Amino acid sequence: MTSPIVGVVVPTLGKRLNYLIQALMSIREAGDSFLCVVSPQPDELQTKIDSKLYDRILPDPGRGLSAAIDFGIRALPDFVKYVNWLGDDDLLVAGSITLALSVIESDEDISLVFGRCQYIDEQSNHLWLNKSGRWTTTLMRVGPQLVPQPGALISRGRYEEVGGLNHDLKWAFDLDLFLKLSRVGATAFIPATLAKFRWHDDSLSVGGRAGSVAEASAVRVAALPSQLRAVSVVWEKPLQMLIRHSGRILPYL
Repeated sequence: MTSPIVGVVVPTLGKRLNYLIQALMSIREAGDSFLCVVSPQPDELQTKIDSKLYDRILPDPGRGLSAAIDFGIRALPDFVKYVNWLGDDDLLVAGSITLALSVIESDEDISLVFGRCQYIDEQSNHLWLNKSGRWTTTLMRVGPQLVPQPGALISRGRYEEVGGLNHDLKWAFDLDLFLKLSRVGATAFIPATLAKFRWHDDSLSVGGRAGSVAEASAVRVAALPSQLRAVSVVWEKPLQMLIRHSGRILPYL
């Protein structure tokens, strides 16, 4: 039996056990992967979850979400070549890991592969579909972040090359990472739905919308060429207002 070359990290507080189990089951159905859970109470969680649904449970270092994810990714076995993370209330689509792996393995220059993301409510009912495309990696430099992180795959080598996730960021650490990855390698889009994002008030990106919008703006501006930063307020202020009040028009920000 060969070792899986894909690693998925699931950060969790362990408070939404039903959602967590659904998330882990969806990862198993998405394809072959090494599944690492990061939790503040790893021993307690082991008694509540079927051991077939994970490969390792690690203690959360207690320095925030981005640090927990980064800790899990860096602790993955050496045979893992491609990585990503999944929220404990989100889902992967069956076969999505296998599909994404076939694309990222086809070209060693690819640092990030992503697809579309379906939005669901607390009862897993369909809400809407993020119809992302190749254009979204260009748009994220000066506009809203519409590249779905759930379902994506990232080259582990490129992840380490750009320094991984920024522990100082609370919401926009995926945007920061994607901007960095796009500068060191190619990005590839798959015209298929790879994941399901659960849209509810307890979700970090939904409940903290105002903070998320402001942080994403700061990340975009910091990534601009120096000559553009001084004038970026011309479009960033209107853009922040649009995103903050967009609701379902621009949901993944």
